[in-house]
Amino acid sequence: MAKERQKAWKYWSIFMKGVLLFGVGTLIVLLFPNNVKFKYQFERGQPWRYEELVAPFDFPIKKAEEELVAERDELLQNFSPYYELDYGIGKTAVQQFKTEFQQQLQQSETQEQFQDVTRRPDAYREFGTTLLNKLFNEGIVKIREEDEEREKEFVIQIVKGGFTERQTLEQVIRPEDARDFLGDTLPYSQLSEPEFLFPILENTIRPNVYYSDTLTQRFKEDLLAGVVTSRGRVSKGELIIPKGGVVTDEIYQKLLSFREQYEKEITEKQSSRGVLIGYIILTFLLLSIFVTYLQNFAPEVFNKNKQLVFVALWLVAFSYLTFLVEKSGVLSPYLIPFGIVPIVIKAFYTDRLALFVHLIIVLFASFITSQGYEFTFIQILVGIIVVLSNIDTRNWSRFFYSMLFIFLTYALSYVGLELIRDGSLRDLNLTFFAWTGLNVLLTLLAYPLIPLFERFFSFISPITLIELSDLNRPLLQKLATKAPGTLQHSLQVANLSEAAAREIGADHLLVKVAALYHDIGKTLKPEYFIENQSGQNPHEDIDDLTSAKTIIEHVTEGVKIAQKAKLPDILINFIKTHHGTTKVEYFYRKHLKEHPDSTVDESEFRYPGPLPRTKEETIMMLADSIEAACKSLKDPTEKELMAFIDKIIQHKATQGQLDDSAMTFKELEACTKVFKKIMRSVHHLRIEYPEEEKQQ
Repeated sequence: MAKERQKAWKYWSIFMKGVLLFGVGTLIVLLFPNNVKFKYQFERGQPWRYEELVAPFDFPIKKAEEELVAERDELLQNFSPYYELDYGIGKTAVQQFKTEFQQQLQQSETQEQFQDVTRRPDAYREFGTTLLNKLFNEGIVKIREEDEEREKEFVIQIVKGGFTERQTLEQVIRPEDARDFLGDTLPYSQLSEPEFLFPILENTIRPNVYYSDTLTQRFKEDLLAGVVTSRGRVSKGELIIPKGGVVTDEIYQKLLSFREQYEKEITEKQSSRGVLIGYIILTFLLLSIFVTYLQNFAPEVFNKNKQLVFVALWLVAFSYLTFLVEKSGVLSPYLIPFGIVPIVIKAFYTDRLALFVHLIIVLFASFITSQGYEFTFIQILVGIIVVLSNIDTRNWSRFFYSMLFIFLTYALSYVGLELIRDGSLRDLNLTFFAWTGLNVLLTLLAYPLIPLFERFFSFISPITLIELSDLNRPLLQKLATKAPGTLQHSLQVANLSEAAAREIGADHLLVKVAALYHDIGKTLKPEYFIENQSGQNPHEDIDDLTSAKTIIEHVTEGVKIAQKAKLPDILINFIKTHHGTTKVEYFYRKHLKEHPDSTVDESEFRYPGPLPRTKEETIMMLADSIEAACKSLKDPTEKELMAFIDKIIQHKATQGQLDDSAMTFKELEACTKVFKKIMRSVHHLRIEYPEEEKQQ
């Protein structure tokens, strides 16, 4: 029944992996463009790497962008802004004049002033109305500030109803000009008392011609739309560039024009379904390679769905991030901090896996962005530098130096590509350095992301390991207080384990910290373990089976203590595996000797396991056994000590305790040499020189 459940779980796990990877592939495919990609890559000043290119259809030669910009700038320099006359303002002003005229007339009649005005008011009213209509129909202009700074000959366009009138700044009537006109005109009006009209007319003067942004922009767009964007044509069958030819400025412009027309025509003629199928093939090809790599070189990731989700999320996240940046049209893809990926993955896995995931992400991003091969080259180079720089998130100084290396990689690779492209740096785009500078700043987010992912996916990072190695941590303080002998043993095991792990390239920090906690279960009954005994041995008062059970419990109880203290699962695995499934040999043999005729159940004297699987777990098991066993030797010779260590390791191997280990025989041999070297120092052994050397 158990086998059937195990088999069912295996199939279910495979099914879930398939669903996950299919979902990842589908989400990424949705981001790809549905238009065809131009099949030629070319650079100005570089040789043509393909066969000779003949035009398959007619197409216009587009002007260079710089040329178009220059033409548009020249047009805009002489462009006249548009102002619009509002007739309603004039009508309101005339009505205001009539009202105020009537009020002043009544006041004059009361005070017996302006006799001529009171005798013939209609003549005065008519003259004022005519004067105002003339001014407002001509237009009193409010010039905007930026036009005020121009020369007097600068022309503006004034829209009056259905027609447009061009006037220079010198010709237009401003409010102050209108008031001056009143002052100059009224004395010659043939009216006896023109001074009556002046204050009333002056009070009604106001601008009725204002700058129109809507009209200006509309006519400006019409003007720019009339700019001819091409010069000349390439006819079907005409040679664009021969094989090995150099891409000159003229040919470069032809190639750009050909690419634009090619993508337009092919997209119209070809079905987007074909493009989609192509992207699907490439996407799932990359995913297949990715899965194959995980199966062969990172089984610890592939076999655990939670960790597989963690790695797959990076593919989706950065594909969508690239899509959003590309879609914005404002941001540069060089802003995207691809360096975060290898930094974070390195914190939990190997350098090789970090680089491989980075490569897959960059390849997916290359399908989405329009940056070309330079983008792919630079991002791959950055990933390599991240791995080679050995970024240490525990060391801020080193971490910032690594960020500097990343920025220098971006800068130098861009400069190198620019020199290859143009042979000089005259067209260097300085905004590239701004974008990559922001990229590096965003890469600093890797630091807070590591503990976040650590908590969510049950990982363990160097940052946490450093914190856990502090001897002031509650569990280690408890160990120091209740079982000081065990703490000293743990420290020795940590030193042995760390040195051996460094020798074979295993995670030395992980195994060192695990060694500090591996015997934490001994804090429950410390007096039952020899390193903590200073008087009577409590095992003398109990039977062998109880003694064995008490000894074995330091593993099972240690697991419970660690779980209660919320130690990471990976450290708890060390507690479980540091004795594997070995027997408590002393009490087992003592029990056999004292009960020769009885049947003994070996399982009662055996640790529950499981066997160590990782290199780190194997190293700690061996280091624990060697450190504890070598204490029993009294003044051993070097030969005796070395033979004893070999015997311990051989015993573990013959008992099958290394059967599930990922450690190779070569690595085991290297670890053995490290163990011997350190234990020789612990026992203060000197090298025995040959007799003839002693006599010299």
